[in-house]
Amino acid sequence: MPIGWRRRRIASRSGIRGSRISITALRWPGILSELKVPPEVIAAGLLHDTVEDTTVTLADIRRDFGDTVKILVDGVTKLTHLPRVSRGDSHAENGTNGQETEDIVIAPALLGRKEDIVSETLRKTFLAMGEDVRVMFIKLADRLHNMRTLSHMPEHKRKRIAQETLDIFAPLANRLGIWQIKWELEDLGFRHVNPEKYKEIAELLAEKRPDREAQLEAIKENLVKLLEKNNIKAEISGRPKHIYSIYKKMQKKDKPFDMVRDVRAVRLIVPDVPSCYAALGVIHTTWRPIPGEFDDYIAAPKDNFYQSLHTAVIYDDKRPVEVQIRTHEMHLNAEYGIAAHWRYKEGTKHSDKNFEQRVNSLRSMMEWRSDVNDAAEFVESMRSDVFQDRVYIFTPRGDIIDLPAGSTPIDFAYHVHTDIGHCCRGARVNGKLVPLYQELKTGDQIEVLTTKRGAPSRDWLNLNLGLVRTQRARSKIKVWFKKQEDEQNLAQGRDTLERELQRLGLTDDQF
Repeated sequence: MPIGWRRRRIASRSGIRGSRISITALRWPGILSELKVPPEVIAAGLLHDTVEDTTVTLADIRRDFGDTVKILVDGVTKLTHLPRVSRGDSHAENGTNGQETEDIVIAPALLGRKEDIVSETLRKTFLAMGEDVRVMFIKLADRLHNMRTLSHMPEHKRKRIAQETLDIFAPLANRLGIWQIKWELEDLGFRHVNPEKYKEIAELLAEKRPDREAQLEAIKENLVKLLEKNNIKAEISGRPKHIYSIYKKMQKKDKPFDMVRDVRAVRLIVPDVPSCYAALGVIHTTWRPIPGEFDDYIAAPKDNFYQSLHTAVIYDDKRPVEVQIRTHEMHLNAEYGIAAHWRYKEGTKHSDKNFEQRVNSLRSMMEWRSDVNDAAEFVESMRSDVFQDRVYIFTPRGDIIDLPAGSTPIDFAYHVHTDIGHCCRGARVNGKLVPLYQELKTGDQIEVLTTKRGAPSRDWLNLNLGLVRTQRARSKIKVWFKKQEDEQNLAQGRDTLERELQRLGLTDDQF
C-alpha cells in the first residue's frame, strides 16, 4: 500500500505550530495547479486532511491561513464519526493500530453505520459546494490522486471506491464541465470495476493504433487543405477516444467493439462562432452527414455550459469520422469547465458573467436538497437528479428546461415552480394530451394544465405508478403533506388543551 493511502506523516512544518502535512497532500496539488485555481485553493488542498488526521483544529487553520482556507478545508473534511461511533474504537477493533486509510474504518459490529458516515460526508461536501464551488476542486483532485494509486488497495475496496467514483465523482466533474478530470476518473474507475472488459478494449485499441493514427493524419491533412481553400483558419487535432466512452457507446448502440472501433474523431478550433458554422457547412458539403449525428451545443449549450458543434460524416473511405468544432474559449471551457474562470489572466465581462451563471446554477441545484435531512436519501437524489443522463425540454415560450432522463410532466411542473407542481392536473406534450406518467424526451415542448386551487395526490409518491421520477419533486410533495399534517396536529392539540382547561376549571388568565 503506498504512503499516500496510509497517510504516513512527515515532520514538515505547515505554518501551524506542531502540525504536519501528509505526503499525499504534497503529491497531488499539481492537479489543482493545472486547473489554475487561486492560491487559497492550493493551500486548502495541502491542508485538506490535517483536521481529520492530526490535532490541528479549524480554529488553528483560520488563525494561520484565514477564513477562506478554513472554509475550504472544512468543506472537504470527512466526518469521522456519528454518535457513539469513534474512529479510535474502530481502529482498536479492526487492529489498525491507529493507521488511517482513505476509507473511514468501522468496526465489524458497527458496519451498519459505515454507509451513514460516508453518506453524511458526501452530503456535507455537496452542501459546501453550494456555498463555494472551489470545495469540489479539492475533492475531485483528491479523488483523482486516490484513483491513480488505487491498485495498491485490497480488491473489495478497489471495486467499491471505483464504483463510487463512476457513480458520483466522474459525473460531478462532468457537471462542473471539467473534462480533463472526468475522462481520467471514468477510465480509472472502469479499470477496477470491470477489469476484464477494460483490458479487452485497451488491447484492441493498441492493436489498431498505428493504422488509426495514420488514417487520422491523412484526414487532418485533407481538412487543412479544405479549410484553407475556403479561407477558414483552424487548429486541427485528433480527439482521443477514451476506453470508458467506447464501452458506453458499445452498450448504448448494442454493438461489439468491431462495430465502433472505426469511428475516428477530430477536433477543429476556430477563431470565432461564425467560423464554427462556416467550417461545418464546408464539411457537410464535402462529405455526407450521418443522419441523427449532428448536435448544436453552441445555440443550445449543455447543462454544464459546454459549447461545441458535433457532427459525423462518411469520409472518402466510406467509414465515419466524428468532428467537433469550437472556438478557443469554448475549448478552454470544455477542458477546464467552471475552473476556466481563473485561467483568464485579465478576465473579460463575458467570462465573469458566464462564471456567475455557472455558480448560480450549482447553487440552485443544491437549494432544495438542504431540506433533505436523510443523508442516504440526499446522496441518492444527487445520483438520480444531478448525475444521470439529461433531457432538454421546451416551455411554451421556448425556454429550455434541463431535467434528468426519465422525467415526467409532474417532474417538469415542480422544476418550473412548486405551486405549478401542486396544481398540476394534466399536460400537453407537442400539442397532444398525455398521461402524467409519460417520460419526456429531448426536444419535447410541454404545457402544464393546472387548477386554481390544487394539491398533490399521495399516489404521486407511489413508485410503482411512475408518476414522479425525480427526488426534487418527491421532496416538495413530502414537504406539502408534512405541512398539512403539522397544521392538523396543531389544531387537534389546541382542541385537546382547551377541553382539558375546561375540565380543570381553569381560565386563560390562570393558565
